[in-house]
Amino acid sequence: MRPEVLVVWVGLTLCCALVCAREDVKEDKLSRGRTQVRETRGLVEDGRREEERDVEMSDEPAGGVEETKPKKKKTPEEIEAAKAKKAAEKEAKAKKQKAPKPTKKPKPPKPTKKPKAPKPTKKPKAPKATKKPKVVTTTQPEPRHPSLDEEEERLLLELGWGTLIRPATPKLPVVEEPVEPVEPVEPVEPGLDEVPGRRHGKKEDTTTEVIMYIPEETTTVPFVGPWYEEYDYADLAAKRQEEEEERARKEKAEKAERLRKQWEEEEEERLRQITAPAEPKKCPPLGLESHRVEDDQLLASSQSHHGFSAQRGRLNMQGSGNDEDLYGGAWCAEPEETIHWFEVDARREVEFTGVITQGRNSEQFEDFVSSYFVAFSNDSRDWTTLHDGYAEWLFYGNVDKDTPVMSQFTPPVVARYIRILPQSWNGSLCLRAEILACQLPSSYHSENEVDPTDDLDFRHHNYKEMRQMMKVINEECPNITRIYNIGKSSQGLKMYAMEISDNPGEHETGEPEFRYTAGLHGNEALGRELLLLLMQFLCKEYNDENPRVRRLVDGVRIHLVPSLNPDAYELAYEMGSEMGNWALGHWTEEGYDIFQNFPDLNSILWGAEDRGWVPRLVPNHHIPLPENSLNGSLAAETKAIISWMERNPFVLGANLQGGEKLVAYPFDMQRPPVSLSDSRRWRGNAEMNEETWARIQRQNEGALRETPDDAMFRWLAMSYAHSHLSMTETYRGSCHGDDVTAGQGIANRASWKPVVGSMNDFSYLHTNCFELSIFLGCDKFPHESELPLEWESNREALLSFIEQVHRGIKGVVRDVEGTPLPNATITVEGIRHDVKTALGGDYWRLLNPGEYRVTAKADGYTPQTRLCMVGYDSGATPCSFTLAKSNWDRIKQIMALNGKRPIRLVTKVNPVRTTTASTVVSTTDGHASAQNAERLRRLRIMRLRRLRQQRLRAGLITTTATTTTTTTTTTTTTTTRAPTTIPETEKTTSWYDSWFPVDSWSTENPFDSFDSVPTQDYPFEYTID
Repeated sequence: MRPEVLVVWVGLTLCCALVCAREDVKEDKLSRGRTQVRETRGLVEDGRREEERDVEMSDEPAGGVEETKPKKKKTPEEIEAAKAKKAAEKEAKAKKQKAPKPTKKPKPPKPTKKPKAPKPTKKPKAPKATKKPKVVTTTQPEPRHPSLDEEEERLLLELGWGTLIRPATPKLPVVEEPVEPVEPVEPVEPGLDEVPGRRHGKKEDTTTEVIMYIPEETTTVPFVGPWYEEYDYADLAAKRQEEEEERARKEKAEKAERLRKQWEEEEEERLRQITAPAEPKKCPPLGLESHRVEDDQLLASSQSHHGFSAQRGRLNMQGSGNDEDLYGGAWCAEPEETIHWFEVDARREVEFTGVITQGRNSEQFEDFVSSYFVAFSNDSRDWTTLHDGYAEWLFYGNVDKDTPVMSQFTPPVVARYIRILPQSWNGSLCLRAEILACQLPSSYHSENEVDPTDDLDFRHHNYKEMRQMMKVINEECPNITRIYNIGKSSQGLKMYAMEISDNPGEHETGEPEFRYTAGLHGNEALGRELLLLLMQFLCKEYNDENPRVRRLVDGVRIHLVPSLNPDAYELAYEMGSEMGNWALGHWTEEGYDIFQNFPDLNSILWGAEDRGWVPRLVPNHHIPLPENSLNGSLAAETKAIISWMERNPFVLGANLQGGEKLVAYPFDMQRPPVSLSDSRRWRGNAEMNEETWARIQRQNEGALRETPDDAMFRWLAMSYAHSHLSMTETYRGSCHGDDVTAGQGIANRASWKPVVGSMNDFSYLHTNCFELSIFLGCDKFPHESELPLEWESNREALLSFIEQVHRGIKGVVRDVEGTPLPNATITVEGIRHDVKTALGGDYWRLLNPGEYRVTAKADGYTPQTRLCMVGYDSGATPCSFTLAKSNWDRIKQIMALNGKRPIRLVTKVNPVRTTTASTVVSTTDGHASAQNAERLRRLRIMRLRRLRQQRLRAGLITTTATTTTTTTTTTTTTTTRAPTTIPETEKTTSWYDSWFPVDSWSTENPFDSFDSVPTQDYPFEYTID
């Protein structure tokens, strides 16, 4: 019965093997491995069922299970099986140690491990198993699919029949007993099936483990049959579990490391916040320095003197020269008091972010506050002192009297009132301060908030940014702008200028030239920014076809120079708007104040006037520079400005400065007083007329500071001041004292703060240009937030002042052939200041409305006088001249031949000559009478000259040259009768004066005129040797 069962069982096994081979050909590598395992499990189960069925069919059905107990008696086969089991376990342990290698190289190592299967050689069938792995090894590298026979052999090897002997359960011995007699059937191939008959229980457990892990391995090595036999999958699972645990440990360690780093970063951030507090909020100044904060918003606990009240506690406040005067340079507290405070009322709740303190402005004392507390309040009664988290926050103040020191509050404090509580100080308790605060958002705007109507760049520009801004404007308006430089500073920075005109780069005949300059002092930055804004405004409005701007650009050649002292500005720009003191950046790198660095021409003019040399020896205009003046103590910037003035025929100009709010006009230098005790210069008071006496009195009082064009200068100054939005609001005084403008916003510089060698005086006496100084505000370097407000205040004034260049008369001086006459002199009767024509013969003379007698003179030409009317309408009145050539050249030659000696008078000897001459000259009595009148006039003139010469030789008194305007005498005869009485002295040509030179050591009274005396008619004639 048993052989039959074995045959059936072997047949079923072969059928299953053939089915598995067919499925392996069709399926992929992964499904092939899985199918083989499942089929193997089916074979084992079928074998188990067959054995159970055989047991049931035996003669003792009930004792099948009980017979398993006596099998504890081991037969020789069982002993051999036990030995084989031990050998299999050793083999499994050896394979377990070498298992990791096939994981790295799945295919090659597996055949090398197969020869270990001969361990079950104790049984006769074991050698067959050792040969069959070799066959499988040879089939591994072949890419083709194996045949059916090969698949059967591979399946047997995969099932482990003949190699794996390790039992899994104790039930196997029951099945192994009937299998022993079948061992002699070795040559038959089905005899191999006996091995699973003996050890199918062991294989069952092995296949169970294979099913768990084969899917992963079969995907990597599809065609290697015995690869899964070389691994102990239980150990592999343990290894995988260890890997997962290791991975979990690593993830846990990484997470812990991340948390540790995050904690360290948080700790560092916390420490950083503790050691370095957050950057405080940046806010603009409240307005103490710029006087936007009114005087009634400042209070103090006490004051030492009347001139040191709380209103003097503004940043950069300047005191008077005398410290005992009415106005001091800071707020100073009463030393007898015990509690001191300085209070500022913002008039609304604001965010206070800082305080800037400064010491007292004084040349004698070093007074400043070195430490203080800060307190806040909303009702001015309950005050809260600022704390730093531990105690009251003590701020450290100044270490000198001039340098500002800023203290900032890390969290802004919202309040209305702020108090500075000084705790320690040097010298007397004196303080100047500025408060930094931001306005809170509200439904209404404060007086300091302005929405600009122009889309302009409202910020401060350094040298590179200024140059870039000018370049952008030039690219935007290339047809009306031109950039050039007037020279270089002492440090080599170029002083850039922008010309705005309809024909840039060329002077047009009849078109006046105007200039705005700024930055004479580097720390006065407002004028610089206003000119940059003006450039942008003119360019944009011209492109938008603004009629007013187009009229200005087409009718005026405008020159804008934003920075005349670029070196000093860079120094002030680095310090910032509020941190630079009053003098930082004021001078050049060489230590010059450019505004006061020009040659002193006032002293030359006034000295010549005192000696009567004006206008005979010294002109009243275009006064030449003294010798070696340019080689003296002049800054490089000053020399460049002088050269620029001489190259361009400017008519009107202004320099923008800061530190005050007014317009100053020349003279800037005060004329020294004149003494009446000098008998060489003045006659007795009895011989002075009324006008001379009044002028001397004003001069002695130091009031002779006005120019001959004083009325015109006052008008020009008022045109700017009254167009400004707040310059005439002088009810609270000036920036540093009382109002000196009488409510008009203008002042004569000599009567306010006289200076020597100013740019304005030099421009007036050396060129045709009328120049003024415009002081834009109390704050020299305002904050960027204040620029929109300043632009709105100055925009109309800047445009209106340019339009004043068309006020007065203009014209062209030509000869009879139409050729322009350059350097011709234009004289206005009653104004002792002349102007000259440009290279094109054109001129401009600024005059107020009225009627003027204007004379044009040129060397070699006969002067011409015209009556010109100046109206109130806009635009200058045309007043041109055409001059004819004269005999001046011949007269000068005669004078040069005779050594410029006076006319020699010869007494008449033969009166017949006169009769003969008269008969030749005239044939009628009327003509003779007219000639006689002309002759008498000339004789009278010669007699007057002779009397003057006698007086000079006698040394009795000194006489002065006639001050009346002279005209050239003509030889045209008239028909009037000879007068019986001598008329008053008529005008004579100025070339007669040169015939009678005055002794260099004698002086004349420039205000006295020569009194003519009636004379009799003497018969004598004159000749010229």
